[in-house]
Amino acid sequence: MSDHVAPDRLRQMVFGFAPPLLIEAGVRTGVFDTLEQGPLDLAALASATGTSHRGMGALANALVGLGLLAKAADDRYELTPESAAFLVRSKPEVNVGGLFAHASTQLIPAWLHIVEAVTTGRPPIAINRETGGAEFFAAFVEALLPMGWFGARALAGHLAESGSAPVRILDIAAGSGVWSIPSAQRFPDTRVVAVDWPDVLAVTRRVVERYGLVDRYELRAGDIGTADFGTGYSLAVLGQILHSEGEERGRALLRKVFDALAPGGTVAIAEFLVDPDRRGPPLGLIFAVNMLINTDHGSTWSAAEIGGWLREAGFTDVRSLAVPAPSPLILATKPG
Repeated sequence: MSDHVAPDRLRQMVFGFAPPLLIEAGVRTGVFDTLEQGPLDLAALASATGTSHRGMGALANALVGLGLLAKAADDRYELTPESAAFLVRSKPEVNVGGLFAHASTQLIPAWLHIVEAVTTGRPPIAINRETGGAEFFAAFVEALLPMGWFGARALAGHLAESGSAPVRILDIAAGSGVWSIPSAQRFPDTRVVAVDWPDVLAVTRRVVERYGLVDRYELRAGDIGTADFGTGYSLAVLGQILHSEGEERGRALLRKVFDALAPGGTVAIAEFLVDPDRRGPPLGLIFAVNMLINTDHGSTWSAAEIGGWLREAGFTDVRSLAVPAPSPLILATKPG
């Protein structure tokens, strides 16, 4: 072994599982919600959250170490700007706490079978099928709302600035409705058709009702591969769905979207993108493994690859839109 190489980075990775679980524990025990009211010492924090002095001490100090709580000179704990903004449950559009419950209850158990998935090339349990998959997605799509919220708002802003207010929006695999809600808010005359499995659409309805938009939405139940989308849409959004479909179904879906759009209509695609040579970024490459573990054919692709599928489907003016999301949005136009 070289004198210039040490396993420090690998040692740090051993506990890479810990931060998500610590954050989830903070969310579930109400640490962040409680401290939103003001700083507390350990005894008061343990009492307010109904936890043990020893347990809360260990958790709160670990969250201090992660930079998600601060400890004042008088040993009172308080929120940091980051945790105040994104881990308080009263702020659903920006509260990412639910993502960590999704990680512990759904992602991590599946990832324990990674060797089996790598060996066989197949998922232990595929969640991209309605049987089993609908229940899986219904349990967490609302928690994904803050992950797409900022990108969806940026898309609505871009449409407004370009003078292309959508009259009809097709929200494919709508989930929480996050990728269409900001545009529906921005453009009062817009109507949305949201397509997803019936169990998931129950969540869509609950969320759009919360925003007072239920009368602007038609909820259309069905598998996105076989459901009748209809035609005449000015905007179609595919928010983080191609990665679970795989290349063959993904290409077929884009052809179907092309047919559903009106001439001059736009498709907007949100994805975890990777570089063409698969050297990065890490999130996109890791998410490809997540698709190996959880889907039959899912993966992640580069913007160039998805752009090629779009052109094959008949789209033109394939372009990217920088948004506050893991990757830029991919936009393309159906010729007028």
